[in-house]
Amino acid sequence: MRLLRRRDGRMSTRMFGGGFDLNRILMLVCLLILIVTVAMPMIMIIYNTFFYGFTFDWSMFSKVVFDPANVDAMWNTVVIAFWVTLVGTFVGVFYAWLIGRTNIPLKGLMKTLFVIPYMFPPFIGAVAWGLLLSPRAGYINKMWMQMMGTREALFNINSIAGIVFVEVCYYFPFVFLQVVSALERMDPTLEESARISGANQFYVIRKITLPLVAPAVAAGAMLILISSLSHFGVPAMLGFSRGIFTLPTKIYELINRSAGSFEGIRQGAALSVLLVLVVVVALWLQRKILKAGHYDIIRGKSMRPMLITLRASKFPLLGVCLGSLFVIVLLPLFIIFAVGGLKAYGLPLQLSNMTFDNYYYVLFSSQMARDAIKNTFILSISSAVVAMFTGTMIAYVVVKVKVRGKAILEMLALLPYSVPGIVLAIGVILMWSGTFYVNLYNTIWIILVAYVARYVAFAMKSSSASLEQVHYSLEEAARSCGATHLESLRDITLALIRPGMIAGFFLIFLPAMRELTTSILLYGPYTRTLGVAIYAINAEGNITQSAALSAVTILIIMLGNLALRFVTRDRRSVS
Repeated sequence: MRLLRRRDGRMSTRMFGGGFDLNRILMLVCLLILIVTVAMPMIMIIYNTFFYGFTFDWSMFSKVVFDPANVDAMWNTVVIAFWVTLVGTFVGVFYAWLIGRTNIPLKGLMKTLFVIPYMFPPFIGAVAWGLLLSPRAGYINKMWMQMMGTREALFNINSIAGIVFVEVCYYFPFVFLQVVSALERMDPTLEESARISGANQFYVIRKITLPLVAPAVAAGAMLILISSLSHFGVPAMLGFSRGIFTLPTKIYELINRSAGSFEGIRQGAALSVLLVLVVVVALWLQRKILKAGHYDIIRGKSMRPMLITLRASKFPLLGVCLGSLFVIVLLPLFIIFAVGGLKAYGLPLQLSNMTFDNYYYVLFSSQMARDAIKNTFILSISSAVVAMFTGTMIAYVVVKVKVRGKAILEMLALLPYSVPGIVLAIGVILMWSGTFYVNLYNTIWIILVAYVARYVAFAMKSSSASLEQVHYSLEEAARSCGATHLESLRDITLALIRPGMIAGFFLIFLPAMRELTTSILLYGPYTRTLGVAIYAINAEGNITQSAALSAVTILIIMLGNLALRFVTRDRRSVS
């Protein structure tokens, strides 16, 4: 087998005699993995929605989709996603502008703090805000009613407005991160020209700055929209008690109500097709907006935009930022850890009412909590390792070799992350529940399969970025010195992209640690994850234990994020 270099720098192989084409084998292996873990579950959803046996059957789909309760759920889904996207985009752009383009103090600290909500599971945020603003027992509402002498709560978190508020708190960083990066790298000459021509600051922002960063705003807004459309945790935590359903929670309710029967799963599959159609429309809008709003905002000259002097508004705006951070970050974290240490939920937050019994219980006494922690670590580490190597293999084929069909490979790898997690879970159930003589239902393996399918795109993107930086001549030099293709891959390519692979591991490990939307339909009696355990304990009314387990989860995620920062910092220093 001889390694050939093409003009574009990619590598291809040719077979000689009884040799074999390693790249073609890699392509076939990757394709087989993705067909089994990604394509077949999606096909099973379509088949079970529109076919009964081998007969086309439209009636079940139309019956489910046009059921009044499901129509209400679809309407709630669209309304919540619209308001979360609108408010989250405004909040993200506002704070990105303050930190990226003004002389507001403590910019570095606030930039770090505004990213913190992105790290934490929104469903734990829902737990925290439920503790603060539930109509009767929420601590803020109780304080308000005592102060004002009224029986009316200040704000009912168990409402559509409450769901929107919590999701905005945890999704606005999508826009913030995109826009602050674009603002910091933007060519300042257009803004300066407008000012020289006599334009005031508001006009410059409205007519120059915002249009230039429109692609970044649109990209972040679409991430919020798709995340809100497909999210399960917050609507389930805050909406179930009031009969407020979205499409993801309605799918769960349909399957749960039927005790996991095949007919219930078919109805859930039909409703999931509707959810996918809504997400597809959102993705189509994203493409149209980004294509229509393309601007070149980064030029060759190394120039930083001029910072806007806030003058008298500097400290009031600093107060707004710090107040927002207190509400969004510190208050929910404080209430989770504090209620986790209470002897009973509802007692005043005083030292005399504090105990470590709840933390001891979830760490050492509760079999369900201990199993959840163990299962979560097993699943997170296993899925991260398997997805990391699979994603790296796919990235190598896509970036480095010339093989027919690799575009299909990349599309299949990215598909699961574009599909809502609860939809993927239904496909995995239909695929791995005995249909093809392999039954993984109610085992930890079915969750592992779903995690690998869902997160392989993370590893592929991380490894692709690293592989793009490895020049073809390095492998070619190893081959010319007598190394085999496998040896050049092992000793040259994999050695050079190892930091990217490690970063990809943590990019999978951390989301898997806090996952709920996919695993809520896949867990069995002994395979609960941390997200499922928190949801179950909270639903049973054991509020202090739910808060304690949420606090433990937050600590684990914080340690994982510190490890990720250390790895990526080491990677930057090496490069």
